[in-house]
Amino acid sequence: MSVVELNEQQMIERLQEQKAAFKESPCISRELRRVNLLKLEKVLRENQSEICEAIAKDFGHRSSAETALLEIFSSIDGIIDVRKQLKKWMRPKQRHTSVWFWPAKNRVVPQPLGVVGIIVPWNYPLYLAIGPMTAALAAGNRVMVKMSENSTHLCKTLAQAFSSAFTEDEVCFISETGTTGQAFSKLPFDHLIFTGSGATGRKVMAAAAENLTPVTLELGGKSPTIIAPDYDVKKALKRILGGKVYNSGQTCVAPDYLLVPEDKLKQVIKAAKSVMKSRYKSIDHPDYTAVIDEVSFHRLNETLQSAKEGAGEVINLIPASEPDAETRRFPLHLVVSPACDEPVMTREIFGPILPVLTYKTMDDVYHFINERDRPLALYLFSDDKELQQAVLENTMSGALSINDVMLHVAQHDLPFGGVGPSGMGHYHGREGFETFSKLRPIMHQGKFSAIGFLYSPYSGFARRMVNYLINRKWGKYPH
Repeated sequence: MSVVELNEQQMIERLQEQKAAFKESPCISRELRRVNLLKLEKVLRENQSEICEAIAKDFGHRSSAETALLEIFSSIDGIIDVRKQLKKWMRPKQRHTSVWFWPAKNRVVPQPLGVVGIIVPWNYPLYLAIGPMTAALAAGNRVMVKMSENSTHLCKTLAQAFSSAFTEDEVCFISETGTTGQAFSKLPFDHLIFTGSGATGRKVMAAAAENLTPVTLELGGKSPTIIAPDYDVKKALKRILGGKVYNSGQTCVAPDYLLVPEDKLKQVIKAAKSVMKSRYKSIDHPDYTAVIDEVSFHRLNETLQSAKEGAGEVINLIPASEPDAETRRFPLHLVVSPACDEPVMTREIFGPILPVLTYKTMDDVYHFINERDRPLALYLFSDDKELQQAVLENTMSGALSINDVMLHVAQHDLPFGGVGPSGMGHYHGREGFETFSKLRPIMHQGKFSAIGFLYSPYSGFARRMVNYLINRKWGKYPH
């Protein structure tokens, strides 16, 4: 598994090998699935330092503690949870049988699909490879993983580490060479999951459609964060900025813009300055992550410069530092009251810039959020139960998280996924297992079946029975 650069023909051959291996063992046992999950966990545990080092090289700089917390721990914890739940998830589930078809019995049996393709972005390259892989292996599938062109060191590290635990017809890693992603998307997988931008997601879906390959798209968007009038501002800012600084804001569910009560704007700015002053004196801190590449750094710098020339006020929350092109480290900035047509408000930021807007009423908040694309996440800081319910009912997003940011992604019993432009489909936990399974309905007819009286050509009795079934008073009879 050390060779990870494959051309289109080689990828086709690898997929054929995995499909052939699946046909030989189409429904592997629960015990073998547990063994695969244990091997997966062991690979991560035994290669922690190598994984951290590889990701740091790909980023230019990323704290090993951040990688350990956000990617290695989250991945291992997810594997452990899936292993515990697997017996329950695999169990056939009895379903109701209409009284008119008794004594037939109905059940649903989850069965593996075959080969799952996983397209992984660069921002959380381990977690977003291992999460879908965990669900796919738990469901009994084989896996092909296409890594990002910004994750070459990690791709080689994982390919080497997995070679001692899995064969290439079980798990295969492929690096990006420039055109690999397009060719990978066109392969006739049994399911394809993509995490990345909406623009690329549309191309992936179009390519997969040629083979009628079902897709799960985990995209992004501008996740709003609301501080309600009743919530403590500094407490909220500690959590909001903590999430925003993770991975230097390069997170699909990072708070993208902040909505605050008009009369609390000065308090919010003061609290934000205080929180960041207590955490970072400069961007040279070893736990401050770099922007992934020059293109992204240049994009963020342009966004910031545009904001400085626009209607809003720009505040550097680490004032001792300026964006450093050499190290690609970028201090966290607030952009206060930007115009809605500025780049900072029209594009997903994906970096350490946080616009702050004000509102007078919650109706203003609902209108502002709802006239934009449905986001992957929405964050509300409020202890008011009625307001929490109102936000739930008056908005739509992939997830709603109350009084914290981003942590819902690590809740194994919650499905993760977007809605509309922020994605389609779910995975994590049970939903991941079901996404990569065929929930196969089974009907078992009894020795005697009254349907025999209703075969064509229809007798007088059959016609009277059909008339009765249609015109009877439905509320009196069981279904």
